[in-house]
Amino acid sequence: VQLQASGGGLVQYGGSLRLSCKVSGSIFRTNYMGWYRQVPGKERELVAGITNDGSADYADSVKGRFTISQDDTKNLAYLQMNSLKSEDTAVYYCNANVSPYYGPGSKLRRIEYWGQGTQVTVSS
Repeated sequence: VQLQASGGGLVQYGGSLRLSCKVSGSIFRTNYMGWYRQVPGKERELVAGITNDGSADYADSVKGRFTISQDDTKNLAYLQMNSLKSEDTAVYYCNANVSPYYGPGSKLRRIEYWGQGTQVTVSS
């Protein structure tokens, strides 16, 4: 199972960006997908997450500005970021809780995976 993140970049204050994260591989079910971010010297923090049934949660700092969504396969998630602020500058990481498929009759497991980080820089 692999996670491929894309969509970061440089944007002006108040602008928008959309991040994408795709889960690929032998998958039975993607249970949850989320975006975290980290700045130097600070812990990685949850930005937004979405469950397989579409329930989403957000950090207070991004509510009303960011929207997480997923496609019908539940293996592709988007983070639409609007009204970006300087404090949104960080490396953003995609996270997924996945039940891989190991073959007929195999026991399901839940495994957490991380994608590579993508830099988001908001210029003032």
